[in-house]
Amino acid sequence: MATRGKKYKTAIKVLGGHKKVAAQEAISEVKKVAYAKFDETVGVDINLGIDAGKSEQAVRGSVMYPHGVGKKSRVVVFAKDKYADEAEKAGADFVGAEDLIEKVLGGWLEFDNAVATPDMMGAVGKLAKLLGPRGLLPNKKVGTVTFDVGSIVAELKKGKTFFKSDRTGLLHVPIGKKSFEEQKLHENFLALMKSVVASRPAAAKGRFIKKVAISSTMGPGIEIAIDDMFKV
Repeated sequence: MATRGKKYKTAIKVLGGHKKVAAQEAISEVKKVAYAKFDETVGVDINLGIDAGKSEQAVRGSVMYPHGVGKKSRVVVFAKDKYADEAEKAGADFVGAEDLIEKVLGGWLEFDNAVATPDMMGAVGKLAKLLGPRGLLPNKKVGTVTFDVGSIVAELKKGKTFFKSDRTGLLHVPIGKKSFEEQKLHENFLALMKSVVASRPAAAKGRFIKKVAISSTMGPGIEIAIDDMFKV
């Protein structure tokens, strides 16, 4: 079992024990007890009421935050000809076809999102075992396999963020940085929750949002009292 440091234990004392609080108060407390010297990421953990072992109940979606996440997304696009030109004009960091695929197969993974045109997916399939487990494989369901590469690249560069439930039925999604104003973090949080609720699979039964907690990278989690609008 990992041993917690003095700063973490101090943060726990400042919080005054386990309690559920409103989202805005939780965000305020997260900022108050964040102790790392770097600009910590603020993330939300959502425990979902799904059977994570059933593929039809997997939760997958995306959110366009009103204030971004405080990080520049590095986007690669697998495309040719006019689509490659469109991707470059939209701000893609790396654009290529078979040459880019070979580069990734060689171990290069210095990007955060990948987009591909449908005609490239046969070749991009070579990267499935490498990119799939990392959540980087282009996927039609979330809009990263498309001929409209300009639009998706622009959204990704503005901070569009994808989420997917893990094998335990949990979502962990960043909503910004410790340096963000509380109101901006709160508005990002609301945008995330609305997107998650909208992504509820038809096969999920019972209460969908079971528990929500928020924390900074190094700080303790603070449980949020879920508003009625999210009690689904």
